[in-house]
Amino acid sequence: MKTILLLCLALLALPCASAQDANDIGRARAAVADLQRIAAPNGIQESYKTSIGGIDQWLSVRGQDRNNPIILFVHGGPAAPIVPTMWEFQRPIEEYFTVAHWDQRGAGKTYLETDPEKVAPTIRIERYVDDAIEVAEHLRQRYGKRKLILMGHSWGTIIGMGAALKRPDLFYAYVGIGQVINTRENERISYEYAVEQAKLHKNAEALKDLASIAPYPGKEPITRERIIVARKWPQHYGGLSAFRSDSTYYFGGPLLSPDYDAAQVKAIDAGSLFTLGRLLPEFVKVDFSQVKTFPIPVVMFLGRHDYTTPTQPTVDWLAQVQAPSKQAVWFERSAHMIPWEEPGKTLVSLLAHVRPLAD
Repeated sequence: MKTILLLCLALLALPCASAQDANDIGRARAAVADLQRIAAPNGIQESYKTSIGGIDQWLSVRGQDRNNPIILFVHGGPAAPIVPTMWEFQRPIEEYFTVAHWDQRGAGKTYLETDPEKVAPTIRIERYVDDAIEVAEHLRQRYGKRKLILMGHSWGTIIGMGAALKRPDLFYAYVGIGQVINTRENERISYEYAVEQAKLHKNAEALKDLASIAPYPGKEPITRERIIVARKWPQHYGGLSAFRSDSTYYFGGPLLSPDYDAAQVKAIDAGSLFTLGRLLPEFVKVDFSQVKTFPIPVVMFLGRHDYTTPTQPTVDWLAQVQAPSKQAVWFERSAHMIPWEEPGKTLVSLLAHVRPLAD
């Protein structure tokens, strides 16, 4: 997650631990699993793989009442699945929605299912969009739903926007969190914020790093090396998690996930490295600013302090687009990680602005 959240921050690898440490971690994971267990008779708690786009891909579907509307939550990254940290924020949402997560091709559990060499030629934005549509159709059939709510985070908003534009008949509404509208404009705003903060804090190291890629993005290609430097300092100054220089709660969260074992946790980082270089040439050209009409209701969750995917391009786009309905919801204590940073307001906002659209 980033736009690409894992660009410059590798997920923590499992440390060497004593037998006692391993037992303690095991008990902690068991407690999380018990808290997460859905005991309601009409609930859904399923994790399974199914064929999507010609390969096996993993889905996780959870909710207290199968009669509730389904949210298809498209994760960020590339290759930053939400399942390993959903235990940190999702349980209250499951009382009002069924939430479906999908480990995309090259991500998390799905990364381990198929030889990467076979998958590599398919790592293209259009393929991800078609996968999302196929996932939506699968969920509708399996759970007997006419339509779904489509929600994307960060990189996932590129997939989500594409799916909504291509198959609006599948969705009641689209919710963008950390929305990407124009990648190059996002990069420019993020970089300028980093320079401003580095000067304000008299951070010579940051200024030297940032000067090494100036002008950014400029006319030079946005390479992996340049974008890593460009992301490091805005995130250090609270552009990933508001008022924080790091996000240990997120990057360490998978270690306590009851849904991922040690190998699957390590696969998150491997998937990020596998997909990023292949997607970067397309990613830097993403531009939805010329989309003047949107076929379904759209709700944007905006982190006031987000300098990973800065909000101004989304605000500008929302002001000019024509849609059946449109809504901006500001999160004053969040940057890029809205569901983790303000889980209470996330739930309230879904109930106030999104749930009615599924009636």
